[in-house]
Amino acid sequence: MPIPVLVEHADFIIVDKPAGSHMHSQHGQQSLVQQLSAQLDEQLWPVHRLDAGTSGLLILARSGHAAANFGKLFEQHQLEKFYVAVAAGKPKKKQGWVRGDMAKARNGNWKLSKSMNNPACTQFFSYALPETPGYRWYMLRPLTGRTHQLRVALKSISAPILGDTRYGAATTDDQAERLYLHAYALRFQYQNELIELVQPPTATGYFAQVASVLEQPEFNKPWQLLWPAIADRSNP
Repeated sequence: MPIPVLVEHADFIIVDKPAGSHMHSQHGQQSLVQQLSAQLDEQLWPVHRLDAGTSGLLILARSGHAAANFGKLFEQHQLEKFYVAVAAGKPKKKQGWVRGDMAKARNGNWKLSKSMNNPACTQFFSYALPETPGYRWYMLRPLTGRTHQLRVALKSISAPILGDTRYGAATTDDQAERLYLHAYALRFQYQNELIELVQPPTATGYFAQVASVLEQPEFNKPWQLLWPAIADRSNP
């Protein structure tokens, strides 16, 4: 199946990455970048990454120069990203932020620590899933870009993402056939052009309920939500 290309700019493309596709080659299978390069018959440069289980908006540059431009946007925190997720259980808090250094743990995992030397930071809201008591969906805004940051952040508030076997949300639920994490929206300025893009998750499983809620006007521009203020770094 062709990978959906949502935006074609002279310098980059934005695609809707399918859940389960890998950024790197796995067991002789083509990587997502290789698939897209073959699909579009051109060389592409990934400028950020999504975990294999995560679906949603992904940017790929069409030249090394454009990739360098995006590198600067990320370094200067001028590219906003927003995600949606689903988790079971009662979180320690229903909205706010998660901040702390991330340290390597066993088996390639990461964990959140209380130190603040170079902290990962995530803002979030959560809402009851309309038709499923005991489940909530989350709107997430990472202010940093660490490996597994969102998955570790939700685990730290006792709400590991549904389908995330790595961070403790293994389930026998037949609807949790995937990691319920989706890159929902992007907002950035590229060479004086403002790019704003929203792409809801495919309306299957629990994401069917989330997709219907995301149709509400308040979620069409998540950058306009009144995101929880971050406590002063010197007083975490």
